[in-house]
Amino acid sequence: MMWTDGVPVDASALEQLREVSRLPFIHHHVAAMPDVHWGIGATVGSVIPMKGAIVPAAVGVDIGCGMVAQRLGIGSERLPDNLAGVRSAIEARVPVGFNSHDAPQPQAARALGGVGHDVIERAGLWRARTDPLDQVGTLGGGNHFIEICLDEADQVWIMLHSGSRGVGNRVGRHFISLAKRECEKSKIRLPSRDLAYLPEQSELFDDYIAAVSWCQDYARLNRDTMLRLVLEALHAELGAFPAQEVAINCHHNYVEREQHFGSQVWVTRKGAVSARLGELGIIPGSMGARSFIVKGKGSAESFHSCSHGAGRAMSRRQAKRVFSVEDHIAATRGVECRKDAGVLDETPGAYKDIDAVMAAQTDLVEVVHTLHQVVCVKG
Repeated sequence: MMWTDGVPVDASALEQLREVSRLPFIHHHVAAMPDVHWGIGATVGSVIPMKGAIVPAAVGVDIGCGMVAQRLGIGSERLPDNLAGVRSAIEARVPVGFNSHDAPQPQAARALGGVGHDVIERAGLWRARTDPLDQVGTLGGGNHFIEICLDEADQVWIMLHSGSRGVGNRVGRHFISLAKRECEKSKIRLPSRDLAYLPEQSELFDDYIAAVSWCQDYARLNRDTMLRLVLEALHAELGAFPAQEVAINCHHNYVEREQHFGSQVWVTRKGAVSARLGELGIIPGSMGARSFIVKGKGSAESFHSCSHGAGRAMSRRQAKRVFSVEDHIAATRGVECRKDAGVLDETPGAYKDIDAVMAAQTDLVEVVHTLHQVVCVKG
């Protein structure tokens, strides 16, 4: 089932969806969100319920990637006319790209221990060039961002997007590779090699669930830590302000055990957000478009899900060919952000129209707040 009325869907994404739907352990149907597009291994914007097995590529390698948003107790009048200082203050506290903290943040020790951590260490995935503890509270690159936004009442929000960093990437790649090896060893015929799976009640399956659950917790801790650091930056720049509301923190690349259509199933959301009845979620636009705080309507057909953003309209490579720095400057007018060739793959034109994406899922969510960025930090 697809929620894509009025939103273009590329043929490669449709073929990926057809391939995954042919797997014998798919429960009921596959759901495609309005931001759906082709992805490495499995389709971005897909919700896949599986009974008795899991396809690691259906979660991907950015395990636990998601969003956090928090409304502050101040209005736009507290922001300076020139926001370059605010952006610099955030960048000084939150490492971006491949950078990490020089020493672990106080909360980082919470990532240690547990079955998932043991699995990751035993597989030799814990540490590569950078200690995962030093990466708690870091942004990364690509489509990850930190934004300062204003809502319809001119109230200030923090919104940020990141995941489980290097350790999650290693865990994802490791289990995708193991699933391919096991399917080849068992001579299992698949619609695509990328859809290799791990059968439930196997040791590898149990290890994957433990490791991916740990990565999801790590990703949430990473976002919580960055939120604290951004708040510190704003206090330094703007002075004291009232207590903040409870933050909304949601994954959009993850797996969860859920009940759907009469069965307990493993649901993977790769580029999709949980939208149970009354549940708050975050759907960001691109660097120059609106973003939305939404409330779920609990649609059974979508497996209680909605889109995770606008969705890419073109590949990163294509965007760099199509758009110039001048195009990007025009598209991000009014936003304090990077305006150089290094972010052309993230320019607004590389993404689908967020308004069309929202119009295609009115039966999945209702809009609670509409936000627009005034500051955007990218890796």
